Amino acid sequence: MAEPRRTGPRRPGAARTGAPSARPPARTTAASRVDPARLAAFEVLKAVRVDNAYANLVLPAVLGRLGLEGRDAAFATELASGTLRLRGTYDAVLAACVQRPLRKVEDKVLDALRLGTHQLLSMRVPPHAAISTTVDLVRDRASSGAASFANAVLHGVTAHDLDGWVATLAPPATPRSSRYEEIAFSHPRWIVDELRRALGDEELHDLLRADNVAPRVTLVARPGLATREELPGDPTPWSPYGVVLTSGAPSAVPAVAEGRAGVQDEGSQLVAHVLAAAPVEGRDRTWVDLCAGPGGKAALLTSLAAGREARVVAVERQEHRARLVARSLAPTRAAGASYAVLAADGTRPPLMPGSVDRVLVDAPCTGLGALRRRPESRWRRRPDDVLPLVLLQRRLLGSALDLLRPGGVAVYATCSPVLTETDEVVAAVSQRPDVVVEDLLPLLPAGMPDAAGRLPGTAQLWPHRHGTDAMFLALLRKV
Repeated sequence: MAEPRRTGPRRPGAARTGAPSARPPARTTAASRVDPARLAAFEVLKAVRVDNAYANLVLPAVLGRLGLEGRDAAFATELASGTLRLRGTYDAVLAACVQRPLRKVEDKVLDALRLGTHQLLSMRVPPHAAISTTVDLVRDRASSGAASFANAVLHGVTAHDLDGWVATLAPPATPRSSRYEEIAFSHPRWIVDELRRALGDEELHDLLRADNVAPRVTLVARPGLATREELPGDPTPWSPYGVVLTSGAPSAVPAVAEGRAGVQDEGSQLVAHVLAAAPVEGRDRTWVDLCAGPGGKAALLTSLAAGREARVVAVERQEHRARLVARSLAPTRAAGASYAVLAADGTRPPLMPGSVDRVLVDAPCTGLGALRRRPESRWRRRPDDVLPLVLLQRRLLGSALDLLRPGGVAVYATCSPVLTETDEVVAAVSQRPDVVVEDLLPLLPAGMPDAAGRLPGTAQLWPHRHGTDAMFLALLRKV
């Protein structure tokens, strides 16, 4: 198909409003003009929308099926992930270019329009290429009528660059409203409100901006199995076990392929590090990971425990996730590790109260601390999700404290900075007369800046400050 003739930018709202043709979607054939990298990104968006998939998990399978490698795979990855991160901004732009509610645009056509908008506003793709390839995609997956509609809409998008659209559509920033942040930084208003409450206004835009930057791939060397000197990349500034991968796929690293190392955010590595570093008096034989799936922290913890001849019990409620934990822990046997994996409910673990020396509660949470890593989560989570999670978090932390012997320690961690999931959970559970919250900041790497949480003695890591996920950590001791 020839490139669409461009007649200059259309004013916002100038796209045709008639419904696209209702003929059945065309099948992809050998003669299809759809670019494979753009098709891969489109299929990732569809899997996220239809199957509630996580983009980072479904993307490798899509790339493999379409045979994409190297620059094509990198292009498809940025196109899919970047579109998901900035969907809120792009929907505001598209709403200005379509004279009907976006909910009345066919879902797959809207997915393609978002992909085209990302190329036009945030990637170095020539406008004619961004438009023509998106039109080809819509024609192949929807209809000729929908392709004409997409062509008109995307020409409207070219009326401004990204900054120009934000200036046109967003109201002035004010602490009394989060509408500016919703448009400018593509975060739902309720999430902006929660982050503002946790962080304040001064750094809020820095955090929101960091959430929209693809995270670096960080590897962890599991002690006794690998050293970080054998891993390719730059040493992480805070974790003593990590490196930042500078190029290539993690699966191509021999230590990762063999399970001696893994992919793990630096903040998650520090969670296991803090639990292992906390002082305990007397015996130190039994460590428990109460919410172990899918097994990354459990594997690091088990490697650390092996060096002290301690045994790790990994508890995971869902059986399929318990199998993932067992797979992650299996290589640690080469380092002399002793462990057990239990498919059990962490709120009622089949363990003797008062029998545990260390316990980790990496609690299920909203995941709002990892929005850069799981960009679809910001659109999937709802305010109503918070309360059930908080009630579960309190039960899990209470259960963990019941397991501890006097003098034993627990680390409570969430990949969320939401105060109801962090400070308020710890404050509520620490009302127990047999528990004290201890200062864990001395256990963090020396020189780590501005890591103190709002609750004394706790830590709150941030993407814009530390380059990690927004992990919260608290250390509690049984007395």
